[in-house]
Amino acid sequence: MKCKTAGESHGQGILALIEGFPAGITINTNGINAELQRRQGGYGRGGRQKLETDSVEILTGIWRGKSTGAPITLWVKNKDFRIDEAPDLFQPRPGHADLPGSIKYNEPIRPILERSSARETAARVAAGALAKQYLAAHGINIIGFVKNIGGFLSDDPNDAALDYDTVLQRRTQSEFYTLHSEHDDRLKSEIDRISAGGDSVGGIIEVRIFGVPIGLGSCMQWDMKLDGKLAQAVMSVQAQKGVEIGLGFASATTPGSQMHDPIGYDAALQDTSCQGFTRPSNNAGGIEGGMSNGQPIIIRSAMKPIPTLQKPLDSVDLRTKEAVPTFYERSDVCAVPAGSVVIENVAAMTIAECLAENKKH
Repeated sequence: MKCKTAGESHGQGILALIEGFPAGITINTNGINAELQRRQGGYGRGGRQKLETDSVEILTGIWRGKSTGAPITLWVKNKDFRIDEAPDLFQPRPGHADLPGSIKYNEPIRPILERSSARETAARVAAGALAKQYLAAHGINIIGFVKNIGGFLSDDPNDAALDYDTVLQRRTQSEFYTLHSEHDDRLKSEIDRISAGGDSVGGIIEVRIFGVPIGLGSCMQWDMKLDGKLAQAVMSVQAQKGVEIGLGFASATTPGSQMHDPIGYDAALQDTSCQGFTRPSNNAGGIEGGMSNGQPIIIRSAMKPIPTLQKPLDSVDLRTKEAVPTFYERSDVCAVPAGSVVIENVAAMTIAECLAENKKH
């Protein structure tokens, strides 16, 4: 199962083409639209979200509400498409694709800006929401949430033991898609303060995947490893600067005797995804040797602050090479909640791809 996207930020729409989606899966369009709407939510979003009301149109691959096995084409229309009217730009913004993209493709900044925009992730969220319906049919549930914004939340170790339903319930209660809605008012105050200063803020996103059977991915080839595939999918999302699985970076300073998860067996669990093999901890994050081990998969990513700032940064004019300030286009102050929706759905697409591949063997 593969997903490709096409379309620009200010073009007429964004398209996702999903190949290899299995036949016979009941498709709920409302479920896809719900994810698209969540992507547009979260406190701190910019002006574009007031213009777009995303919904999906399925162009191919579905008949009478079920997948046919043919390629599925998803279309998300842009209400704001004025790329031909938009002015040319000559001052690349630090942190964006403007400078390397303009030089690599010998293009003005504008087409680079439009294609590299995070608007593209609307298509990937739609594809991931489709993939989640396939995963649900196999007992796999995936959920993403915001773990931290700008360092303003402290880690709660009790969160690690929460099941899928509890995480979903608690995330739904927060405007920031965190598991602690009691901190929402303080986060709003912090983001308002940052916005007033013309700045932006990033954060930490966590995704948990429950019910993954043992053996997704492979140890046979480096490019088939599940953790490698997930890391690539996460890092392909705009503004992501780091990814970890399980204990992640902390494993570098943890003794092996405390890092690795002992293996036990409980016959009462032999019909579950772990096939009865139990662990008292999950420092591996559900993946060992490039394969799922039956425990929940835990992924975290570090999302940088959005680099389009109301307070301009230093740049140069590409024509004259003289120093100039950057320009400002409407942007988010905090896009971490939206980022959590995107990371959740690209992870879903990756797991669905590996599950479909596994079923061929």
